Amino acid sequence: MRSSMARKGPESTRSSQLLAWYDVNARVLPWRARGAEVADPYRVWLSEIMLQQTTVQAVKAYFEKFVTLWPSVQALAAAPLDDVLKAWAGLGYYARARNLHACAKEVVSRFGGGFPETEEELRSLPGIGPYTAGAIAAIAFGGRHAAVDGNVERVISRIYAIETPLPESKPEIRARAQALVPAQRAGDFAQAMMDLGATICSPRDPNCLICPWTEHCQGRITGLAPTLPRKQPKKAVPTRRGVAFWIERADGAVLLRRRPEKGLLGGMMEVPSTEWGAQVSDAEPQAPVAAAWRKLPGLVEHTFTHFHLELTVWRAEEVTDGALRDDGDYRWTKREDLAGEALPTAMRKVVAHVLPDMSSPRQKPGPGFGRKPRRKKAGSRLSPG
Repeated sequence: MRSSMARKGPESTRSSQLLAWYDVNARVLPWRARGAEVADPYRVWLSEIMLQQTTVQAVKAYFEKFVTLWPSVQALAAAPLDDVLKAWAGLGYYARARNLHACAKEVVSRFGGGFPETEEELRSLPGIGPYTAGAIAAIAFGGRHAAVDGNVERVISRIYAIETPLPESKPEIRARAQALVPAQRAGDFAQAMMDLGATICSPRDPNCLICPWTEHCQGRITGLAPTLPRKQPKKAVPTRRGVAFWIERADGAVLLRRRPEKGLLGGMMEVPSTEWGAQVSDAEPQAPVAAAWRKLPGLVEHTFTHFHLELTVWRAEEVTDGALRDDGDYRWTKREDLAGEALPTAMRKVVAHVLPDMSSPRQKPGPGFGRKPRRKKAGSRLSPG
């Protein structure tokens, strides 16, 4: 592998070219300052956390909802975590929501409600890594910092024809990006780099003809641009399996459980389930309550970043002992209120898997919980999301 170090013009020229392009082509986004407006650090921070591994289109509605509910960092810090998780539900990567809330509290307690301006202090806050710290420092405070995300990695790899695969090329990419940041308008430059990667220097079929850097791009000149950045082969995603337990009382309330604060989906509500491991037994699993259980046809599937999950769903037919078997953090929720719970996507798929099975007229309830439904004529299988 080689890394081309050739340059076609000083960094200052490239910075001016990109800013001139941005002045005409900047995307209009709800979190961006416009015209003579001064960037609001709270809105910059909130948008950058939401945009981590999420598309701009998906974030827009959530951002508008959050700033309506909590228009300042003080308001967000004072909000109950459950309310924040509910508002976040569906956006995914729920550790971001917990860190968002924790960060708001620290900004209020440590910095009096004002975000720190230095990259080092920003990185000391929950949920803020190198990219997010650089983006906030540049956009909100004008600091001369490079904000290097996936879009910027792609742009820099192509401009300089960096053939070293990621992640080994990250130090060179960051150094190249930092050298391009101008002393003035660093925030605009950071956003211009994001826009360039999102709208022109796309992963496939980059539109080099209208790129402001086309004459200097070594990737275009050498014909390598569509193949960059190079990446190491992806590892196979393992599959984990488990059992989810659907328990419904005679009054229609469904049993939910809060997951531990630390770990995957920490603090989120779930349909109680077993541990997620490599195998799941065909025998009746250990459940939260003693009951007559029925295994529903089909699987619920969901793909996380590092593994694929397959859940079978068991439903309580007749509960023989109303006592819960462990001291988990349980909650009864009316079926019609499930939509308002902070359920992660995987658990919403469990709900969707069960509810069609329970659409028949109510049967006589068993002792304490549940009711007997008609059997489904066919199973269901949900696609990974």
